[in-house]
Amino acid sequence: MTPPPVIVDLRDVTFAHPGQAPLFDHWSTAIRAGVTLVQGDTGSGKSTLLRLLAGAEAIGGLITLAGIRLDADAAAYRRAVYFVDPNDAQHEQSVAGDLVGAAARHLAEGFGLAPHLHKPMFMLSTGSRRKVWLAAAIASACPLTLLDEPTGGLDAPSREYLAQALSALAGQRERAIVVASSEGLGAVALAGTIALPLQGA
Repeated sequence: MTPPPVIVDLRDVTFAHPGQAPLFDHWSTAIRAGVTLVQGDTGSGKSTLLRLLAGAEAIGGLITLAGIRLDADAAAYRRAVYFVDPNDAQHEQSVAGDLVGAAARHLAEGFGLAPHLHKPMFMLSTGSRRKVWLAAAIASACPLTLLDEPTGGLDAPSREYLAQALSALAGQRERAIVVASSEGLGAVALAGTIALPLQGA
């Protein structure tokens, strides 16, 4: 069977927080279409890796997404990524339904958000806010979607629905979904896994 195509290519990526040892030291890997799980303990660098993939941190080395090099055209690269920090307060006044968008209403209903779509984000619980961003992310057509601890704060039915939604995306060949999770994703078919911590290839 033909393997899924490579969506993101990382070459000799190096990154360290100021005054600390490198989390990634000349590390190379390829992320293929489908769902890739990033595993590791708290503090191992899962969220940092997502930020690197989102183009939100200065790095050494090269990251190429769907043919777009981050160092050559950062704006185009970032437009090809869907990544929202669920703890970011910049959308607190936005209405949940507007953030979800019409294309993701069925996903919002699957997450049990229908009674809350008319509310501004600041009125929602942590779990409901996370569901809003999950619905919007899953519906995104971006070549790269990044999900950071998506099961955190979710009730059991929503976790099950998330697994179903990711399973439905697992066979796509033009899109990579990278999920950082310390809990795993159950029976979702994975294109690959990345275990942290790591330094080098």
